[in-house]
Amino acid sequence: MTTTASSAPETYDTPASRVPGVTTGDVLDGRVPDGSPATAWARRKLAYKLVNPANRRKFKIIVVGTGLAGSGAAAALGELGYDVHSFTYHDAPRRAHSVAAQGGINAARARKVDNDSIERFVTDTVKGGDFRGREVDAFRLGEESVRVIDHLNAIGAPFAREYGGALATRSFGGVQVSRTYYTRGQTGQQLQVASAQALLRQVDAGTVTLRTRHEMLDLIIDDGRARGVIMRNLLTGEITSHTADAVVLATGGYGNVFYFSTLAKNSNASAAWRATQRGALFASPSFIQFHPTALPVSSRWQSKTILMSESLRNDGRIWVPLAPGDERAPNDIPEGERDYYLERRYPTFGNLTPRDVASRNASEQITAGRGVGPLKNSVYLDFRDAIARLGAAKIAERYGNLFEMYTHATGEDPYKVPMRIAPGAHFTMGGLWSDYDQMTSIPGLFVGGEAGWGYHGANRLGANSLLSACVDGWFTLPYSIPNYLAPLLGQPRLADDGPAAREALARARSRVDSLLAVDGQHGPTYFHRLLGDILYAGCGVHRTAETLTTAITAIRELRERFWTELRVAGTGDHLNQELERAGRVADYLELAELMCVDALDREESCGAHFRGEHQVDGEAARDDELWAFVSAWEAPGDGTFVRHHEPLSFDAVPLQKRNYR
Repeated sequence: MTTTASSAPETYDTPASRVPGVTTGDVLDGRVPDGSPATAWARRKLAYKLVNPANRRKFKIIVVGTGLAGSGAAAALGELGYDVHSFTYHDAPRRAHSVAAQGGINAARARKVDNDSIERFVTDTVKGGDFRGREVDAFRLGEESVRVIDHLNAIGAPFAREYGGALATRSFGGVQVSRTYYTRGQTGQQLQVASAQALLRQVDAGTVTLRTRHEMLDLIIDDGRARGVIMRNLLTGEITSHTADAVVLATGGYGNVFYFSTLAKNSNASAAWRATQRGALFASPSFIQFHPTALPVSSRWQSKTILMSESLRNDGRIWVPLAPGDERAPNDIPEGERDYYLERRYPTFGNLTPRDVASRNASEQITAGRGVGPLKNSVYLDFRDAIARLGAAKIAERYGNLFEMYTHATGEDPYKVPMRIAPGAHFTMGGLWSDYDQMTSIPGLFVGGEAGWGYHGANRLGANSLLSACVDGWFTLPYSIPNYLAPLLGQPRLADDGPAAREALARARSRVDSLLAVDGQHGPTYFHRLLGDILYAGCGVHRTAETLTTAITAIRELRERFWTELRVAGTGDHLNQELERAGRVADYLELAELMCVDALDREESCGAHFRGEHQVDGEAARDDELWAFVSAWEAPGDGTFVRHHEPLSFDAVPLQKRNYR
């Protein structure tokens, strides 16, 4: 692990951990520019070293992942003239999980006359994250958001428009202005198509080499630097080494660790976790967002949950029956016997409270016995009043494809009966720790999008995820990576069969052989389901020291069972999806323990990390005196963990109690 001297005060003292096996480590330097956070990005860009256009083709860059962050980074770096190699386990780059985002992408363009600005964007983002992210990162996000919308519009994203032709916007949770640009309820899909087309343009130009159906198994480290990756061809089973001058991981989040999540089933944590096993620090692993408008689990045997866009909360009203156990159909419950609990508790924001607040309140209603539906595990999202006010045609114009999706999934017509929604594991605010330049604690290893920890603190505001991925891919990494490469000009690149590459190759093959050799009686999905049960109960919307301690013990026991009872049919020299799943579940079983350790270690509530012992009137109670820092974890793999930390400071948005009432 590489760290530099921190600019934090020498007197900064973090609390010692009460968790067995956890020790405290170094103060990390995020390499944030001194001075005003509002001008930090402009000053940093001016200070970056440049690479002569004639020298760019001499540098090889590997980008793993083709979502919005990966496609953007690969396309931009290819356009600049670097030798870019892009990897994805999908059969085409456009199938990356960024397609699943529905509601929109934020930008502080202030085109509506509603008093929006970059400063308000920063305030909403920092406050929404409950002051557990870098303030200076939020400024970069807001500043580049203007360029992101203009760029995506230019490369073909079909944004919704007003009658006069201007791009349309709508509101989203956690804000009181209209800054979310959208393409009906399929914004992620349309942005991904546009970005993938930009990537394929560079493939056609010869600046990007694209390899589909390849999954990363390991990271090559040489002389303390990231020098390449080990990939497995998912069709043939061939495991190969690929070296480069820099590596970018843009491989998405780890929400699927919960089994029931809104993520595509192939989304996984393996690339980021492999980097952690090689020494990269993992930041805030317990900061998990539970989306308030997921569809409830209707059967234990379904494979995942389904997301309904948060944009629905613009016109839908959330409620439960006042009386616990009310069995009447929703349309038979009169207005006076309904509890619009978000409007009651948070009159200023109402149904547009941030996701962590909305999910926590829904969970409380369900736990109190006011849950609805066959399994009593959901709340209502009702469009009756909006349809009466605006007409069904206008609602269909705004959300028609979402209503169709709901009908296909449930057999119910949301134009006639309220939707049923429930909190579901969704976005991960935690991820690989990186400095202001998006470089991890391993020099040469960069991270983009949800695989990293940046921007969102302890809770992501809706429509900031597509934005952060695009900012990373198109407008941050193409600046910061050349700054890293410039001093390396003329230095030899590690050969694909160099000693470090051969070592990583042997390690990856050995791990595959170990998974195939267990020869037990249960497939990987069996263990994944059990792990999800443990995490929802122990490290879900509500956590306590007791539930987390129980979960850690249960995860360790399940991991032991996994390595003695796992059965993977087939071999490793051909297409074998059971082998793929086994490797991913093995990583989840290790990451899940760190998630619970991080949650148990952090003795406060903040954003989506809600510890039952730390609350005031049902709201999260932060401890800024002791915990105003980012936990960045070292996981040696021997059952112990080291908590490093980066202190957080707030100048433009002073520390304050979040209040959405």
